[in-house]
Amino acid sequence: MNETVRHKLLPLSLTALIVLIDQGVKAFIVKNWPLEGSFIKDVFDNGFLYIVHVRNKAIAFSLGENLPANVQFVLFIIAPVVVLGFVFWYYLNSHDFTRLQRWAVAGILGGGLGNLADRILRPGGVVDFISVRFYGILWMERFPTFNVADSSIVICCILFIAGIIVSSKNSEHGVTL
Repeated sequence: MNETVRHKLLPLSLTALIVLIDQGVKAFIVKNWPLEGSFIKDVFDNGFLYIVHVRNKAIAFSLGENLPANVQFVLFIIAPVVVLGFVFWYYLNSHDFTRLQRWAVAGILGGGLGNLADRILRPGGVVDFISVRFYGILWMERFPTFNVADSSIVICCILFIAGIIVSSKNSEHGVTL
């Protein structure tokens, strides 16, 4: 296998790992935690981190949960399939990504696939279970409940943007990564 192909395929192991961890943890939550907060585990006994089983039939922050079912299907299943497909295609065909950006894209793909699997395979919606105290920031006492896939998407988007910033600063100074 040539070096270019290896550099493109190796980060996809992160994609698979995130999907496996995300779906594994969600399966555990579904099996062991009653739905809709009837059982909340305060992990540190200080109110900061709760484990609670909730379902989200919409997208981030429950946006679009009141849309008609056919519109939800297009926006929450068809559109993500198209976007993830395009990102994957671009990832495989582009030579513009740095090593950090490739790993970040792989993490974004893993998170996107994890949540997409829930939307397709779990009629109750995406399984969310991590609830973090937000201390009144943005007028929220608790941040909206999320999952491993959501975390992967957010963290990897931050890393991707950081990679762009570092890469552009290095190219301004003639440094290549």
